[in-house]
Amino acid sequence: MKHFTQFENKSLADSLIEKALFYKSNPSIDNALGEGKRIGCIFLNPSLRTRASTQIAAINLGLEPIVMNMDKEGWALEMKEGAIMNKGTVEHIKDAAAVLGSYFDILAIRAFPSLTNKIEDLADFTFNQFVKYSGVPVISLESAIRHPLQSLADMITIEENWAKKESPKVVLTWAPHIKAIPHAVANSFAEWAIGCGHDLTITHPQGYELDESFTHGAKIELNQSKALEGADFVYVKNWSAFNDYGKIVSTDPSWMLTEKHFEQAKEAKVMHCLPVRRNVELSDEILDGKRSLVQEQAKNRIYAAQSVISKILG
Repeated sequence: MKHFTQFENKSLADSLIEKALFYKSNPSIDNALGEGKRIGCIFLNPSLRTRASTQIAAINLGLEPIVMNMDKEGWALEMKEGAIMNKGTVEHIKDAAAVLGSYFDILAIRAFPSLTNKIEDLADFTFNQFVKYSGVPVISLESAIRHPLQSLADMITIEENWAKKESPKVVLTWAPHIKAIPHAVANSFAEWAIGCGHDLTITHPQGYELDESFTHGAKIELNQSKALEGADFVYVKNWSAFNDYGKIVSTDPSWMLTEKHFEQAKEAKVMHCLPVRRNVELSDEILDGKRSLVQEQAKNRIYAAQSVISKILG
């Protein structure tokens, strides 16, 4: 595995989950694996869990993590090929990525979508420019269309909390929000849940259909109550419209989960990637109650990253 940017196959996913759970029990067992190596964590957008967990994972493996907030501390980057740089951009991605590739053994990149240019976002243009020009392994810390480290942590969390032989019923439900939110977490969760063999149902109001290339194989149910029936795990996430790209087409508050939503799913556990807007996306009673796996998910971000970095180091 040279890069970690998306779900590849079930065999690799299973091995990464197994390794992550091993590291959770033995965080420092491979602390010489990355000795003398550096990982550059390059952020073009804000982060809390991704930033901290990736640094901790690197340290657990003996790497030196160096964090750069390129959106605030670096030069304004030009991404377009053949650009005449006589306006606001100062440094071309060809030069910046090549320099970073010479400084680091691994690059970890976070680059959000514009939510305005659908073609560029679907091509993961900004993220892939780093892959193209850096010349070193690249880990996605979230891109325009995917958040694979979050999804790996989600699969680890489900694995830890499911002891039965049959596949769990997993529901991905849209939630209200006050602003337009990217599709990356929802896309990746669907991709990984389907790829790992879970029984996935996706529920959302009309107009919030996701890109079908990520949801093929899932059941789509527009009635949230019906979708939640018999659920084992419920993943809560907001996203903006995909077809009417980047738009908010509904803010229906009835989609915020409360205990009343679980009358037909008494044992269901609830997941969210954080940050969460309390009492908008999820009620306090759910987040602070016995159903919530949210803090466990967040902790598993460390071991997801550690598993991936270890695999790249070989």
